Parts: sequence; C-alpha cells; structure tokens
Amino acid sequence: MHCSNIYYINDHLDKRTWTYIFGACCAFTVFIPSFHNYRIWSFLGLAMTTYTAWYLTIAAIVNGQIPDVKHSGPTKLVLYFTGATNILYTFGGHAVTVEIMHAMWKPRKFKWVYLVATLYVYTLTLPSAIAVYWAFGDQLLDHANAFALLPRSGARDFAVVLMLIHQFITFGFACTPLYFVWEKVTGFHTSRNILVRAIVRLPVVLPIWFFAIIFPFFGPINSAIGALLVTFTVYIIPAAAHMATYRTTFARENAVEKPPRFLKSWAATYLLNLFVVLWTLVVGFGFGGWASITNFVHQINTFGLFAKCYQCQPKKPPTH
Repeated sequence: MHCSNIYYINDHLDKRTWTYIFGACCAFTVFIPSFHNYRIWSFLGLAMTTYTAWYLTIAAIVNGQIPDVKHSGPTKLVLYFTGATNILYTFGGHAVTVEIMHAMWKPRKFKWVYLVATLYVYTLTLPSAIAVYWAFGDQLLDHANAFALLPRSGARDFAVVLMLIHQFITFGFACTPLYFVWEKVTGFHTSRNILVRAIVRLPVVLPIWFFAIIFPFFGPINSAIGALLVTFTVYIIPAAAHMATYRTTFARENAVEKPPRFLKSWAATYLLNLFVVLWTLVVGFGFGGWASITNFVHQINTFGLFAKCYQCQPKKPPTH
C-alpha cells in the first residue's frame, strides 16, 4: 500500500496514521465481486496513471536539474541488481497478465491486447523515469516517492489524489485472485450473497494491511516482489510452459500459434524461451533476490519496524 502519497498533501498526520486510514478504505474492495466489475475503473485508472506519469515528466523538466546534481548510477552490486528487479517488475507486473484475460469478454484477442498494454506501459514509465532521474539524480536513492522532490502545486496535488484513487483500484485488482482462492478454500465460492463473500474475504485484507504498517518500504517491497514473484509468474513459468507444451513433434505440427516471423523456426523459439528462463532465473531471481532482500533488511535496520514516517523530510519550524 503506497498510501504515503496523501502525506504530501496533508502532513499533519504521519505516514503510519495515513496507512491506518487508507488501509481501512482498501478493505472495501471485498465487496467488488470480480474483474469484470473493474472494467470501467481500469480505464479510469489508466487515465489517472497517464496524467501522473506525464505530470512527473513535465514537472521534472520544468523544475530543471537541482544544483550539483549527481548521476552516479549503481555503485554497488546490490544497487545494480535491485535496479534490474525493479525493471522486471515494472515491465512484467504492470501489464497484469491474468487480470486482463479474466476481464475480457473475448479472451482470444488477449495476445494483441497484452502487447498494446505492455507498449503503453513503456510510454508511461520510461519518459517519467528518465526526466525525474535527470532532474534529481542520486537524491532518488533516498526518496522512493518522486512527489517528495517536486514543489507543491495544484498539479502535483491533483496527481497525488489521482494516484490514491488508482492505488485503491490496484489494491482490489491485485487482491481479487487471492479473494477467489480463499473463497475456494473456505467453500464460499458458489455463494451469491455478496455480504457473506465480503466477510469471508476480510482475512485476506487484514494481513496485507498489517504488513503495510510494519514494512512501509514501498520501493524495496517492489524489488522483492519483482525478484521473487514476478520473475516466475511473468517470465520463467510462461516460457517454460511454452517449451513443455510444444516439446513433441505432434504438438508443434498441430499448434494453433506458430512461431513468429522474426524467429521462423521452433528451434529458435525454444532457444529464446530457454534464454529467458535461464537469464531471469540467474539474474532476476538469484542475484536480484539477494539484492532485494539485502536492501529490505537494510531499510529495516535503518528505519525499524512500524516506522512512523518513512523517508519524511524534517518539518521546518514555523516562521514568525
């Protein structure tokens, strides 16, 4: 839960208190039955993310580079592989593979929809990341939230509000698969009573809310998710499953989807899948997992558990 965004509009409450409040709001996602109910919210969330990404891009360029800005890049192996896992998470996790397919009325068009979704993610992440890093450089190492670096303005506050709404939608979107699994485990998946299903779903929300209060380290958590989960769900398992499915001559000859034109042969497809599996396993899961866990432990040692205000700027004394 990246609910610390609201802190940059109203810092009268610390980030931990805002986590209590925003976590309680996110608990209402238990009343949303399925991904189909998120369709309109997904489009709205896309508009919100688009505004925020381009606000960050334009605001960083207009603000210009800070005095003596430094762009040292990764100076340690931990930083290098943490960055690698962040890239894997950004381009792998934010196209929400399963959620898109489940929300579609015509899943046969999924391949092109997913491709367009992935390409669109590039237009949001790359310009904003490049612009903000150009403007603030190494300050981003100590400020996981770029809103903290940009001057207060109406445009920034509007972006913060939009991201809060978007994060509420994303929370429900990400938790819905867990809701489905938990309903299946408890035997309530066939119930048509939304109130009963909502009550059954609460044990899924409460631990997530609790962990968000214990570990408010959004950046390191993203790195850990990218290294330990997204590497498998988006890269390793799909590539390995494709290799396993078409390992026989019979399966290849009767395949509905043939190798793309730029690969031309099944052997080339197999080698590409093998490269994805091995590279992601070694670099993403192996070294990336080590780096993300190391960084996570460092954040705990630095800020402690239940941090009251993670990476908050010291308040300036009032002037008279």
